[in-house]
Amino acid sequence: MGNWADILIQEYSEGKRQLDKLRNSLDKTDPMDMQDRKTISSMIGDMDFVIKWLETGQQPGVMRGIDVKSVYQKRSLETMEFIPDIMEQLEPNHKPLSLSEEQKKVLLNILSSFSFRERQCYILHVAQGLSMSDIAEMLSLKKRTVQQYIERARKKVEQVVS
Repeated sequence: MGNWADILIQEYSEGKRQLDKLRNSLDKTDPMDMQDRKTISSMIGDMDFVIKWLETGQQPGVMRGIDVKSVYQKRSLETMEFIPDIMEQLEPNHKPLSLSEEQKKVLLNILSSFSFRERQCYILHVAQGLSMSDIAEMLSLKKRTVQQYIERARKKVEQVVS
């Protein structure tokens, strides 16, 4: 479901959470632990830098260059086939369904504005027709969490469409 950038963001975020737990478990008064805390804090800062870079598609802190938000996700979404094939459900005389280039660009911009989880939940719910309970079970989330992701995604769609 996720592209390589989303997967890396998740992996770095999980690694950062684990480092943060380790740093918080160290004794603040022990000189050896103080040095370890400093090293771990530096690692967490580096992970933040990489996560920011993957999310925005540009080096954090650099003011020059073209601002291309979520460039890695957009490139992956352009090649992604996530809308189910409904050709067998159509009557034989209907013309094939297709999107114009402008409609594809709008759809791409909408989907790339979603977070990984928003996109995942929204596509499973809207395009695949799964219930929020099924999505929650599939992704090991609470039903309310899935509902919140879908609501946020819908608000983003409304902002673009209106």
